[in-house]
Amino acid sequence: MDATVIEAQPRETGSKAARDVRQNDNVPCILYGSAVESTPLQVPIPALNKLIHGRSAPVAEVHLDGESHNCILKDFDLHPITDRPLHADFQALEDGRKVTLTVPIHFQGVPLGQKNGGDTQLIVRELTISVLPENIPAQIDIDIEDLAIGDSIHIYDLDVEYDIKMADQQTLVTVVAPHIETAPTPTAEEEEEEAVSLEDLSEEEKAELSEEELAELEAAAEEAEAEEGEAEEGGEAPAEG
Repeated sequence: MDATVIEAQPRETGSKAARDVRQNDNVPCILYGSAVESTPLQVPIPALNKLIHGRSAPVAEVHLDGESHNCILKDFDLHPITDRPLHADFQALEDGRKVTLTVPIHFQGVPLGQKNGGDTQLIVRELTISVLPENIPAQIDIDIEDLAIGDSIHIYDLDVEYDIKMADQQTLVTVVAPHIETAPTPTAEEEEEEAVSLEDLSEEEKAELSEEELAELEAAAEEAEAEEGEAEEGGEAPAEG
């Protein structure tokens, strides 16, 4: 894959020197490797942000003092509020020696299940892999077009040429059935509150009703009046003998 070229400069060590580097919009870094002497250096913030936030493997070609080093961005620290990079470690790559790094996943296509109303859930967006330097992928492509509702892809489903440093059972993407919200059923009290009687309507509102609607309300009013009369008769005390 193509590596990001970074023009680095040497730097002094120590906390005061690190503060001076940051004040000049650079980031204090370390370059290390089994065949490379640990070297302090400084890198411009924009160049480092490109590696940190890019959507490809963090592989860089670091130029320092006339020499070129093929590296990966191994680790970095960000300010907890501003997300400004505070420090970074670059690991030099060696031919024939595997390196462990994190590579983004690129999910390709729209799942069949999503086209049929399902919901696609992307659970993992990057993989940690162990790979030879010459085989480092810019990204890991995963085709998800054939996924139906209920289907998933796990780590063990991948056919790749490198070791994945994650659990085989880990789910990467899944398509689930759509969540359908049903309207709550009104209670008897709510229905009673919503019921409209003929007495509640003005003359104008009555005029807007159809003959059928008006007849239903009149019948309901007569029925309610009859029930009320029966209740009053049943509640009268018996006469004394």
